[in-house]
Amino acid sequence: MNLIRSIKGFFYYSLLRFRSRRFPEEGAYAEVNGQRLFYVMRGPSEGKPVVLLHGNGGSHRSLRTQAMELALAGYRIYSPDSRGQGENPPLEEYHYADMAEDSYQFIIGLNLDKPAVYGWSDGGIIALMMGIAHPGCCGPVVISGANLQPDCGEDFESFKEWIISVGTPLALMMLKEPHIAPEELSAIKGPVLVTAGSRDLISIEHTKLIADSLPCSELEIFEGETHGSFIKKSPIIGRRMLEFFRKNNY
Repeated sequence: MNLIRSIKGFFYYSLLRFRSRRFPEEGAYAEVNGQRLFYVMRGPSEGKPVVLLHGNGGSHRSLRTQAMELALAGYRIYSPDSRGQGENPPLEEYHYADMAEDSYQFIIGLNLDKPAVYGWSDGGIIALMMGIAHPGCCGPVVISGANLQPDCGEDFESFKEWIISVGTPLALMMLKEPHIAPEELSAIKGPVLVTAGSRDLISIEHTKLIADSLPCSELEIFEGETHGSFIKKSPIIGRRMLEFFRKNNY
């Protein structure tokens, strides 16, 4: 089954790359919050903006599938590398609050008018914290595999052991942060689609807590999917995102 899925993912991604050749990536740097962040753009210049926020240790490449899908649908995509990750030099210390402020200043600095935002894993945390700190800064938001505190999975101890074995400041941040109180999510008034896999690192109960704490949310648990299987070279989250954006007239 995994082999068949891999083959399907390879052909799907290859077709996407072929179809999106007319929208090549354009790289640039943005000076935000004391950081110089690399980012790429893709899609028609007149398209509505969508900001893609990757997960821990990733880069703009992590969400390239979704960038191509959304560009082909007519959106203008902005994919920043989070501080200390991707094309940016590593740091000695990391905090989600800093990354949330980076993302907000990125949006303001590029004059993006209430862009839609998609955040996967750490990107989802960053999207939520940005929405709490700066209410109304975004249009519709979609998050996948996000969490409000470190211990929120079915097998946290095993995950903890893995993080300790990695031992980098970026990885170790996940043992200490975030600490978002569910009631803080009431500051986010706009529509949010909360998603996860049924076999995600984040428990279904915790994902439901996030959705229930948001004033205007939808919840979708993808059956049989893991933390990243419905994202990496998969059409699942991109199609659901497009449906959500269109439902909210975006």
